[in-house]
Amino acid sequence: MEIRLYSPLDMHLHLRDGEMLKTVAPLSAKSFSGVLIMPNLVPPVTSKEDVISYKKRILSAIGDEKFTPYMTLFFKSDYSYEFLNDIKDEILAIKLYPAGITTNSQDGVTNFSIDSLAPTLEAMSELNIPLCVHGETNGFVMDREAEFIPIYESIAKRFPKLKIIMEHITTKEAVQALDRYENLYATITLHHLYITLDDVAGDLLKPHLFCKPIAKRPEDRMALRQVAFNAHPKVMFGSDSAPHPKDKKEAPGCAAGVFTAPIALQALAELFYEAGVIENLEKFVSFNAKNIYNIDPPLKEVILEDSGFDVPLKYSNVVPMFAGERLSWRIKDVI
Repeated sequence: MEIRLYSPLDMHLHLRDGEMLKTVAPLSAKSFSGVLIMPNLVPPVTSKEDVISYKKRILSAIGDEKFTPYMTLFFKSDYSYEFLNDIKDEILAIKLYPAGITTNSQDGVTNFSIDSLAPTLEAMSELNIPLCVHGETNGFVMDREAEFIPIYESIAKRFPKLKIIMEHITTKEAVQALDRYENLYATITLHHLYITLDDVAGDLLKPHLFCKPIAKRPEDRMALRQVAFNAHPKVMFGSDSAPHPKDKKEAPGCAAGVFTAPIALQALAELFYEAGVIENLEKFVSFNAKNIYNIDPPLKEVILEDSGFDVPLKYSNVVPMFAGERLSWRIKDVI
């Protein structure tokens, strides 16, 4: 059996920089038509020059692949209308991080009062620049996303024309919030569709499944699967694939992030096929994102077949999800 996906998109991806960028960028560029690049480098991407320079490094790393890196800017609460108007053609969105909540987010937001955020959000709303948010508080780790929902709601009500993407949602509460506000959307990762916290720490600790936001309960995974499998029009695929060297994952102070970029489409095909909803996979990985972001990515046809794929133990020095395991689907060809 074959599955054909047209212009698949990954709307939340970490490519890092330097040698890591050279390792992982070609893997996404091979099978995806376009991706939304996260800006949490060190230092973060906060200027037009930063955006243009980073995009050039990405394009250099991927060679001749037909692929669009959609760029983002690291959120600051004092961006002016003039600054954003000048940069808007270089970016697709702006990414907001709470300070210190995840990898390289130390320069993120510390004050979430709407008045504090308003200067940038007002300009974004007027210029039609979407806001992507890592939505977690600093509370108890299992409750952080649910506790952040009122902040989403406050922003959605204050700025009804602002398109807000709840990134890598993990809870039933976030799923329920989707339909309460017209301007709320979401990305869902591969790993949160597959795992719960029990898979991470129920037996021996599995560091390569440790991520932020942390995997949650079975009922949360069920809620995520329901909207993904049904191809809810406000939900799209965003891998949050976050590569770290093996020695940074298998170590005290384990780095947060699951590396899924090179196996994402194969694993999604397996999950959707087993659920009997393979016809909705293309909506989840392509159509919905094109509609939400109003983008027209390069045409790329990815053909998958159910002949099996042995996941490598490593890609250079990065360990992928399902390392050493066999998936039912493989990428047969990319046209």
